[in-house]
Amino acid sequence: PLQVRGPTLASIVIPGPGAQPEALETDPDGWFSTRDLGRVDPDGLVWIEGRADAMIVSGGLNVSPAEVERVIEGLPGVREAVVFGVPDEEWGEVVAAVVEGDLATVSVEAVDGHCRDRLVRGRCPSRILVVEALPRTWTGKVMRAAAAALLDPAGSGPSPATHPRETT
Repeated sequence: PLQVRGPTLASIVIPGPGAQPEALETDPDGWFSTRDLGRVDPDGLVWIEGRADAMIVSGGLNVSPAEVERVIEGLPGVREAVVFGVPDEEWGEVVAAVVEGDLATVSVEAVDGHCRDRLVRGRCPSRILVVEALPRTWTGKVMRAAAAALLDPAGSGPSPATHPRETT
């Protein structure tokens, strides 16, 4: 995970509306772990690549949701993708995706094939749902938990290979 320190680092955090301030937890040398995953490019720029706590662990393979989202979003007709882990008895978690796209051109099969051509098998979503619009906050940010609920990991909703417009 990315770590930061410096004279402008806040000493407290307020976890939510009406909450009491809490001391920011740093290591003995003053480093704060952001829980973000990132990299520094050759020009010294820092690129945020996702959250460490969003990492999917499937059969011992660490899968970055951001990596899979970028691949899916490269498919023509896809506007945005949300990738997350769903519980699985055999693998611990498996990769799942809810994809916002043009229903006339984007299908579950197209997303699946696009991923299989570009990712190793364990990183490919085993559950995919294509929707016209992802749930968003009033500011336009995707509501990840609500998107995951559309897929219904419990299994009573659309099957992994079912396009939502084909369900009854």
